[in-house]
Amino acid sequence: MSAEAEGYPAEIQEQLTGFESSVGVINSMLQTMVSMPRNDLLQKLDPLDQAKLDLMSAYTLNSLFWMYLVTRGQNPREHGVKQELERIRGVMTRVKDITDRKKAARLDKGAAARFLRHALYDAEEGRAKRPTPGRAPKTPTPQTGHAPKTPAPQTGHAPKTPAPQTGRALKKPTPQTGRAPMTPTPTKKPRKK
Repeated sequence: MSAEAEGYPAEIQEQLTGFESSVGVINSMLQTMVSMPRNDLLQKLDPLDQAKLDLMSAYTLNSLFWMYLVTRGQNPREHGVKQELERIRGVMTRVKDITDRKKAARLDKGAAARFLRHALYDAEEGRAKRPTPGRAPKTPTPQTGHAPKTPAPQTGHAPKTPAPQTGRALKKPTPQTGRAPMTPTPTKKPRKK
């Protein structure tokens, strides 16, 4: 039969065919969900997935009711279904935020502290420049009687000293650190006035 014999314009024939196939798909999905006991379905899901399933079901039913109102010639924007759909969208946004937070990268504080400690390691002094905040200095443990081992510097050569400036000489290396201070000392005595 033609569209005009059915009582509707021929221009919307393609849209109606698409609508009918969509309704068939929705019907088959709903039959699948209804055929399975809800408790069995929910027991297989974690709480976040259960919330997603409940939200999807509520949003789908309210959307179908919206379409029903449109087919009856009523304005769904003036009906309570509009507020319900907005409420469900708000809850869906909150669930999405929770899911995103769950997937977000977490800071491994121990790894960050090790990274900073090694980044601040002074190879010439053989120790860290500054202690790591929140960490106590290494002391002998009661079980072993000695301090935990620290890695020795792996330089393989003597520390470099800067070239002397005109008229000034550098201090000699100190026995405690094994390197010369960076401040030059004057070689001449100051003049008296």
